[in-house]
Amino acid sequence: MSGRLAILGMGPGDPELLTVKAARLLAAAPVVAFFAKRGQQGHARRIAEGLLPPGCEELRFEYPFTTERAPDDPVYESALAACYDRAAAALAARLVAGRDVALLCEGDPLFFGSAMYLFDRLAPHYPTVVIPGVTGMSACWTAAAAPIAHGDDVLTVLPGTLDEAALAGRLAACDAAVIMKVGRNLPKIRAALGRAGLLARAIYVERGAMPGERVAPLAEVWEAAPYFSLVLVPGRQRRR
Repeated sequence: MSGRLAILGMGPGDPELLTVKAARLLAAAPVVAFFAKRGQQGHARRIAEGLLPPGCEELRFEYPFTTERAPDDPVYESALAACYDRAAAALAARLVAGRDVALLCEGDPLFFGSAMYLFDRLAPHYPTVVIPGVTGMSACWTAAAAPIAHGDDVLTVLPGTLDEAALAGRLAACDAAVIMKVGRNLPKIRAALGRAGLLARAIYVERGAMPGERVAPLAEVWEAAPYFSLVLVPGRQRRR
């Protein structure tokens, strides 16, 4: 019989936000796998520090790119696909040998998570379980003490990689919004919020639920945004 793949949502950064179920499966895993940026430990692996079982095998998969190339660049797409193919093959070898594998994923695995690409490749062939995790956006609106939506508000989640006109159009049509993938896109996001008349409501959150957490009105933030940052536009504008 093959081993089981457990894809664990590790939450946004604070190890205490890890679910009891994810912690239990992690503590029993003979193989622990995770993705990381070149030269770095990896966010999901940092969350797991001190929680790994003694003697487990660690598999570190390094991204060929993160923000160095645009997501629609054919080189970016082919390199990432090859990275996921290699990672899937490495996990498959352990599963075929009857070893259970825990694949760590920051946030929730099925929400903008790299683990979903290994899920696509492996779940049809091996026993697989996915454990949900607290999303980064949930941690950020909690850090900001900003109720994000209520009643029949429509919450829209947008990638900051959209062009300014597309961002502005979608923002103008929503009640509440979360803008992810901020980073170098912050000036464009600010401009789109201004066009949509929402800049005054926008909240910038950096490193939510991590050391160095910062919350500020977006209108007061002008410096470059790090990778772990997002913008909130709370809804809840109608009385209840």
